[in-house]
Amino acid sequence: MTWDGSCVQDASGNSIATLSNGWRPVFSGRSGCVIALDQAGSCPSAPPASCQTRIHYGDTWMRAPAHPADFDDVADTVTWDGVCRATGSDSVAQLSNGWGPTFLGSNSCEVALRYTQCGGLYENPVVEVDCPDPGVLKDGNTYYMACTGGGANKYPLRRSTDLVRWTSIGHVLASTAIPAWAARDFWAPELHKVGNTYVAYFSARHTNGIFAIGTATASNPAGPYTAQSQPLLQTGSPGVIDAHFFRAPTGQNYLLWKPDGNAIGQNTPIRIQPLSADGLSLTGTATTLLTNTLSWEGSLIEAPWMIYEGGSYYLFYSANGYASTAYAVGVARATSPTGPFTRHGPPILVTRGAWAGPGHGSIVRGPRGDWVHVYHAWQAANVGQPPGRLVLVDRLGFANGWPNMISAPSRGSQPLP
Repeated sequence: MTWDGSCVQDASGNSIATLSNGWRPVFSGRSGCVIALDQAGSCPSAPPASCQTRIHYGDTWMRAPAHPADFDDVADTVTWDGVCRATGSDSVAQLSNGWGPTFLGSNSCEVALRYTQCGGLYENPVVEVDCPDPGVLKDGNTYYMACTGGGANKYPLRRSTDLVRWTSIGHVLASTAIPAWAARDFWAPELHKVGNTYVAYFSARHTNGIFAIGTATASNPAGPYTAQSQPLLQTGSPGVIDAHFFRAPTGQNYLLWKPDGNAIGQNTPIRIQPLSADGLSLTGTATTLLTNTLSWEGSLIEAPWMIYEGGSYYLFYSANGYASTAYAVGVARATSPTGPFTRHGPPILVTRGAWAGPGHGSIVRGPRGDWVHVYHAWQAANVGQPPGRLVLVDRLGFANGWPNMISAPSRGSQPLP
């Protein structure tokens, strides 16, 4: 069975693809047909060696000069968020690779996507229940994700091999493993492998009422985890939250965190400090990396996550009120994990389409080796309401030395990460 990638609109405004065997699958709305074709075994035609995308343009496409075909073939994964943006009296579809095909008239984008040898499709959300602040660990070919909250047991724990299909496997901290100092408000867990030990970093309100950062260890990423009896980091008011572990290419471990200044009307810097080899004690002195100074950041920045790519350190962070459409993700870069950092400026992930208030996630290598962002967002019509913050997965791109998420938050089908 084959498909040439062409997609037509019927009288009711839906999209139809005609396959070689005569089937005519129908897709809701004008946002186009999306189909993945994968070959295996002794198929008569040789499949491409890697994932390829055919971008097929509809009749309203304003054809590029010297471009006789109605499509482009790209040797990579290209996605579209399904949002048709106005450009004067016409429309543009912003694709994940930076292309912006233009279409005649308002709200007239017609884009079909055919994926070949891309491993099937998925769509967001990948966790359909409340799972804020997803902290994801890649351990070999398996992923583990912990989220804020829980009942008597803290931090729901899930496992996956593809970042899309997640299975619940318990909690990071059983009720009997919660340290005596941690009283309530169990927030923002992360799991990391430090040496041969798995360490959970988490925030909780101390019995003295001030937030502190704790640790728990295990010999297996699925647990059981044993918490250290005292916090890793404890300060006076306003306390500290949103711990993040980062191991630099030099082998030095670091802890990043946010003083909870917005809780008492102060700014919220993101700080970094060296960690011991086992990741369980701080060494050296703390350095401030960023403070909320841009207008879009509002009263706070939080949720730091650092990666190293192409000779630069990238610091991702979320900003503004988490229960609002203004919550978004920004990024800064530096040549050292301790800075100085230069901000990208505007956020790279914002409220769009079906999703609102995206942020506080993890940047990990996907099964194909690309950078993937696992983060939470609200349904656009239910910000601050049930079903809560759901987990989304979208690819991270790079252009001109900066990360981007052009087609995110995504709402349609796309290849597995």
